[in-house]
Amino acid sequence: PMCDAAHLGLRDRAGISDLSTLAIFGVSGPGALACLQRLAVAQIDAPVGRVIYTSFLNPAGCIKADLTIMRLAHDRFRVVTGGLDGMRDKKWISDHLPEDGSAHLADLTSAWSALGVWGPRARDVVSAATEADVSNAAFPFATCQWIDVGPVRVLASRISYVGELGWELYVPIEQGARLWDALWEAGRPFGLTPVGAGVYGTTARLEKGYRAYGNELELAYNLVESGLARRPVKSEDFIGREAYLRQRDEPPAATLCTLTVDDNTAVSNGISRAMTGREPILTRDGQPIEDAHGRRSYVTSAGAGPSVGKTILMSYLPPQYAKQGQKLLVEYFGDHFPVTVAVAGNRPLFDPMDQRLKS
Repeated sequence: PMCDAAHLGLRDRAGISDLSTLAIFGVSGPGALACLQRLAVAQIDAPVGRVIYTSFLNPAGCIKADLTIMRLAHDRFRVVTGGLDGMRDKKWISDHLPEDGSAHLADLTSAWSALGVWGPRARDVVSAATEADVSNAAFPFATCQWIDVGPVRVLASRISYVGELGWELYVPIEQGARLWDALWEAGRPFGLTPVGAGVYGTTARLEKGYRAYGNELELAYNLVESGLARRPVKSEDFIGREAYLRQRDEPPAATLCTLTVDDNTAVSNGISRAMTGREPILTRDGQPIEDAHGRRSYVTSAGAGPSVGKTILMSYLPPQYAKQGQKLLVEYFGDHFPVTVAVAGNRPLFDPMDQRLKS
């Protein structure tokens, strides 16, 4: 399939992707740090140029948002979140701005365009398009810098939703096509291939076990259950902190797991099936699975894993089933398909040590 070819092109060489659906906000002013610190689980008082991946919680300690924050200056931050989540996250930040007006929220979504360049040859592609030093030493993982690509000034952020070396590149929206063209020309000798949301949002994401808001991450679950709890917990107060500390001291009622489909062939008619998400996960004798809070186990995300050779599913499972090697079923189109828990918790199936991401 086309998606597999694009996926393998990215994994083998490099891929370029239009990320302009991302929602982008600016939070600035003398109260900006305190405002974001109060919302975020992660430590926001990081050096200028750091890219911070974080969650927002509600007071009950459940997951309200999942996003990245770039610190552009001591009093200026860039927040990037999913297009489907953008306006909800904007409302949450807006509702928690300081009453004294010391922090300002600007919606920059329609003003900025974003491209992703990822893969083992991504550094070669970007190097060919800029005079900036983008070596690992000069431009480490989880940092951002302004670079020039031809006449275009680019905010380059070295993170990845596909588990590969590479950058998210932000430019004023009127420069987006020019940036794409410059990178496309620079990338031709390295086999740069265009990739879409089917790769970065599904196949490559699932191979890395990356969680997505609205799929794995939602208000029904917490960070311990989703495998995103951090050590240590920052000393600064944030919304949901008390509940989060309590959740960390209790055994989770469910654990987010990665499963692989043993056989995609339907018993009823011999047709090969590929799940799409929200299918029930069942015991091997076909019984529904429910955790201590009454939450049923369903597929949260599903997709091909071209680099691992299996259909990949993610699902929250109660402790007695959240075990590597556990045999279960997924129900789809009236048939039951055998599945195996490949990972209980947060470990990637592909490149588990993240060597490619941080190379």
